[in-house]
Formats: sequence, structure tokens, C-alpha cells
Amino acid sequence: MKRSRKRVWIIVLSVILIVIAGIIIWFKIPFSPLKRAFNNDIERLMKETSYDDDLFRDEDIEYLPEPVQRYIRSCGYIGTPKMDCLMMEYHDVAFKQGRDGPDLVIDYYQYDFVNEPARAAFIDSSMFGIPFQGYDYYTYGVGGMKGVIAKSITIFDTTGPEMDRACLVTYLAESPFAPAILLSDLITWKEINDYEVEATITYKGQTVSGIFRFNEQYEYIEFSTNDRAVSEEEGTVPWSAVCEDYKMSDNGIKYPSVFKAIWHYPDGDFVYFDGGIDNISYDNELYPIA
Repeated sequence: MKRSRKRVWIIVLSVILIVIAGIIIWFKIPFSPLKRAFNNDIERLMKETSYDDDLFRDEDIEYLPEPVQRYIRSCGYIGTPKMDCLMMEYHDVAFKQGRDGPDLVIDYYQYDFVNEPARAAFIDSSMFGIPFQGYDYYTYGVGGMKGVIAKSITIFDTTGPEMDRACLVTYLAESPFAPAILLSDLITWKEINDYEVEATITYKGQTVSGIFRFNEQYEYIEFSTNDRAVSEEEGTVPWSAVCEDYKMSDNGIKYPSVFKAIWHYPDGDFVYFDGGIDNISYDNELYPIA
């Protein structure tokens, strides 16, 4: 009897060790279903993108508000190719999942497309040693945000009209990083003063607006909007994107090296994304930011 029990315990312990080893291996390998979905979407959007060799010219931007023209010129885009796809890469971003959520350090990979408003961003991190991954997407007028822990357990999957609007206004906020987007017929402009312009984008039945602000060097420093909801429960809260510390890249273009995303609650500002931009890529041409 004692031998039988001992054998059972050995079998149980062996199974437990095998399961633990399997979980550790699953956590360590780079593959994940969510990352595969992200990569598949990027591949599809790349195939749908038409690439050309057209350059930014002064006459192309003459109809834009003066501050936007000055931004494009001062950052060095005139004479460079008009991009069709933007990739931005961040590492070690300070990221917060809600005001009461955990603080995370994440890697963040973001794609924006020019031909049609489309955006995809992937979050890679861990919580207590367990992989956490997120995927924000906006394609064909539909936006969503999904979070997965342990590569297989979905902890949130947010979609709906408010998410569509939030993703579209985020795309608008990021458009100066790929200024070919600023030439889109989908965007209308209203000049406020020498350093501020209001932009409105309409796509697939959704219309959102925001204000771009530039400094005296005509670097893009802030975008603010009231068209972005925190969640269905909290509703819309003023939101801004802040760009800081411009640096010259190897391609002769100035880029911000710091990007922050901020909710402006009545009781104080909440910075939930604070990261350094490591690389910018246009149409797969990589430009490290020194």
C-alpha cells in the first residue's frame, strides 16, 4: 500500500513539474497568438499600401495653415520622399493601466498608414513575471483594444463606436510624425493663431477634432482633444499628446525623442504613457533617434 501511494505521489509530482516546465517554456518562447494577429494585420496593410517615389515640395503644402507649413519645413521634410507607412518603436515605456491599475514597463511598436486611416500598435510587457500583451488597432473605420495575459487569457477586449472615435483621433494626433497624412483630403483645417491650428478628420461616418500646438521653432509639441473617451463608464475626458526633446536623425529630419499621453481629469492630470522614441521607420527605412 505504501509503495502504491509513493508511486502515485511520484506520478503527480512528475505531472506537476512537466506542467510547470511547459508553462515556463510557453512564457519564454517569442510566439503568441495576439502577436501573430498583429503581424498578420501589418502584413495585410503593407500589401494594400501603394508605394511611390513622390517627394515633399513647397507647392504641395501651400494650402495648409502657416504653422503646419512651418512645421514641415523646419523639421526637414521638404525634398524627402512622401512616406506611405510609419513605424515607431519605443522601449522601457512607463505605462499605467488606469488610475488604479498596475504600473508597467512596456515595449511599444506602432504602425500608421497613409493611403487610408489605419493604425496598429503592439504592447509587450509582463505582470509579476507573467507575459502581458496588448493590441490597439484601427482599420476600415473600426477600432479596438485587446489585452491578453499569459499569452492566452483575454482580460479585456474593447470595441464599439467610442473606441472607433478614440482610435481615429489618436491617428490624427500621430499624423505629424508621417506628414503625408497631413495632406489628406479627409482633414480640414482652421488656423487659430501663429502657433495653433485646429484639425478635423472625417472617415467612415466618424468625425473628430483636435488642436495642434507648435513652439517658436515650429516643432510639434502638443495635441489636445475632447473627442476621446476613457471608457464606456467614465465617458469622455480631455486628452492630450505631448512631444518633447527634438533631435536630428540620420536622414536629416528632426523628431521628438519623448512622447507622453495624458488624461486631464478634473482632480488632476494622469500621465499614463511616458516613453522615449528609439526608432522611426518610413516604408521600412529605419532611422534611429540619437
